[in-house]
Amino acid sequence: MAKKTDPSDADRWLTLRNGYYTYKRRVPTKLAELDSRGVIRIALGTRDVAEARAKRDIYERADDELWASLVVGGDRLKAEARYKSAAARASALGFSYRHISSILGEESGQSILDRLRALHDTKPGSLEATTIVGGIARPTVTVTEAFKVYCEEIVADELLGKSENQRASWRKVKLRAVTNFVDLCSDKILEEITRDDALKFYRFWQERVSGKRTHSASSGNRDIGNMRVLFSDYFKHVGAEGFKNPFDGLVFSEKVKKSRPPFPTEWIRDRIMAVGVLSGMNAEARGVVLAMIETGCRPSEICNLRSDTIILQDEIPHILIRPIVGEGRREIKTASSVRAIPLVGVALETFKKHSDGFPRYRDKETHMSNTLNKFFRENKLFPTSDHKIYSFRHSFEDRMKIAGFDTELRKILMGHSDDRPKYGAGGTLEWKRNELLRIALPFDSSIVT
Repeated sequence: MAKKTDPSDADRWLTLRNGYYTYKRRVPTKLAELDSRGVIRIALGTRDVAEARAKRDIYERADDELWASLVVGGDRLKAEARYKSAAARASALGFSYRHISSILGEESGQSILDRLRALHDTKPGSLEATTIVGGIARPTVTVTEAFKVYCEEIVADELLGKSENQRASWRKVKLRAVTNFVDLCSDKILEEITRDDALKFYRFWQERVSGKRTHSASSGNRDIGNMRVLFSDYFKHVGAEGFKNPFDGLVFSEKVKKSRPPFPTEWIRDRIMAVGVLSGMNAEARGVVLAMIETGCRPSEICNLRSDTIILQDEIPHILIRPIVGEGRREIKTASSVRAIPLVGVALETFKKHSDGFPRYRDKETHMSNTLNKFFRENKLFPTSDHKIYSFRHSFEDRMKIAGFDTELRKILMGHSDDRPKYGAGGTLEWKRNELLRIALPFDSSIVT
C-alpha cells in the first residue's frame, strides 16, 4: 500500500508492510531545521486498519501541534507542544505519559517492566523511546501564566461569540479569582499548589462569607470554582494526567439563595407608570424601563435589540431575542433564551418610538443598569432597598402566574429552560399575544414620549 498524503484520505500517512501498519510521514521542509526527525516511521503493531487509523490520528495530532508551535515560536509553546506530543505518543503506545521521576516514584514494578519491554521494540534515542521512559519534563507555568494560556488557547473558541463588553466581563470574573489567590498565596507554579494552599484560599473566603458576611456564598464558590477549573483544564490541555485537584470538594453551602423581590403590580401601574414620574430620565433609559414591564426581558436583552430584531411590520409585532453574529456580535445567556415575544401595551408603543432599539446602551448593560437603579433610588421608585431594576422581570412572571398562564408558556416567554422533550413550535405568536393582552397594564400614551 502506498503512503497517502491527502489530508482528507482515510488512510493518510499509513503504509502496510508484512501485513502490519506503520505511521510514515515526512517533516515539512520548512521545519527541517527545527525538527530533525526527517521521515517519521512508527510501527503501529496492528493488522487492523481501524485500529491503525485510530493510532495514526493520535500521532498525526501530536505532530501537527508540535509543528504549529514551532512555526509560531516561543519557548513555552515549543516546550508545551513537545510535552503534548510525548503524551499523545504514550497514549498510542498504551501508556499514560509521566516524567521519569513520577514513573520511578509512583508506578508498580510490573508497570515499569512493561515500559522496559516496550522500549526494547523502539529505536534508541527516538522520540518514542524517550516517551516510554518519561524523558521529557513537563513545562512549568505560574498561576498567572496558566491563566493567560487558559484565555488565549483553552477557551478561545468559547469567547468568539461574545461582544467586547461580554468578553471583558467574563475575564473580570475569572481574573478576580486568580488575583485573590496570587495575593494570598503568591504566583505559585501551578503544579506546586498544595491542598494547604487551597484550604488557605477557602478560609479567606470563609471569613468573608461566614465571618464578616460581606460576600455571598455564591461569590466564594465562584472564585474557588474558577481556580478549580483553571487547574484541571490547564493540565488536560497539556496532556498531563494523575494530578489531584487541590480545590476539589471546597464548596460553601447555599441553602437559601437571595432572590430579588418583584414589584407589586399596583406599584408599577399607579406609581412607576404615572404621568410625569419617568420624565426626568433620558428617552432611551425610559424606553428600556417601559419595554421591560410588558416583555419580562432581562435588561441586557432589551438594551441590545437592533432594528432587525424589532419586528413591527408583521401582523403580530414582536421582538426576537437571539445571538448576534458578525459585526456587533453578541452571545446570549442560554439556548433557551432564544425566543420571540409579542409586543402589547406600553411595550408596543415604546418600540414604535424606538424602532432601532436603544443604541445609547448597546453592549453597555452595566452602565444602563447603574443609570436606571440610580434614578429609581433617588426618586424613591423602589418599594424596598432589596428591589432593583431586575425586579421588573420577577413581576412579569408573577403576573403570568396569577393570570393562570400555562407553565410551559411562562418558561418560553421568560427564556427559562424546560427539561420536557420539545414538540411543535411552542405555540403561535397570535396565541402568545392574546395571552399577554390579558395582563397588559393600562397606561397614558404621554409616558412614552
